[in-house]
Amino acid sequence: MRYWRKPLDLAEVKVPHGILHILTERCKGCNFCIEFCPRKVLVEAAEFNAKGYHPPRVVDEEGCASCGLCEMLCPEFAIYRQEELKEVVGLWERQAS
Repeated sequence: MRYWRKPLDLAEVKVPHGILHILTERCKGCNFCIEFCPRKVLVEAAEFNAKGYHPPRVVDEEGCASCGLCEMLCPEFAIYRQEELKEVVGLWERQAS
């Protein structure tokens, strides 16, 4: 989305961003996290874990909005996120060009 002007509070606004951590040995391969991710950040990995399941793999780490849905849906607690806030200024400059 392109804006016609730069927002006045751009320097003060921070966008939530999540760093996903996947405990592959806990995963049962239910794929709830992959199926219900609103940003489609996760995909099924090609390799197997010790239980013989395909754990999820992060495809687009920058796309994670840190909503926590994958963390809430995982029945084995095999995925968790570390939230950080990113500057909007860098996002604006990429979008403006």
